[in-house]
Amino acid sequence: MKKITAEEYWKQFLKAEKLPETTVYEEIFAFGWTETIAKKLANMVRSGQKKATTSCLRAFEIEKAPIPAVGGYSVITDWHGNPQAIIRNTRITILPYRDVTLEICSREGEDDCLKTWQKNHRDSFVREGQELGYEFTEDTKVVFQDFEKVYPKKRK
Repeated sequence: MKKITAEEYWKQFLKAEKLPETTVYEEIFAFGWTETIAKKLANMVRSGQKKATTSCLRAFEIEKAPIPAVGGYSVITDWHGNPQAIIRNTRITILPYRDVTLEICSREGEDDCLKTWQKNHRDSFVREGQELGYEFTEDTKVVFQDFEKVYPKKRK
């Protein structure tokens, strides 16, 4: 099977959904810090199990990147940039890390309890903070992004 780029995948999506060619995506990205995590989380998005993600607000500010918006699209890739799915944001919530509840984090579909979600995300955010030059604390604001997978569609 011929591999396609994220841009080609995006164009397939626009055509399949009969959206204007001028429709833009917010970003192309892979989840996580390793190839294994990126693959696992992309598969979870494709299956419909993962319906949200969390990022540090500080990273958007440092990288001068726009905060995801409701209705915005993103192309999810594997670690090597191969497209896996397209998501559309349904809700964006900005809150201190310490205020994330089990009800909120369970929408990510990754963890069975708040404690494991906190540990896994704290580790990730501390690493990111070290790379980008900010200190992660319990008061650090996070961007919680609820989304729906819009492509590929489930076959009927």
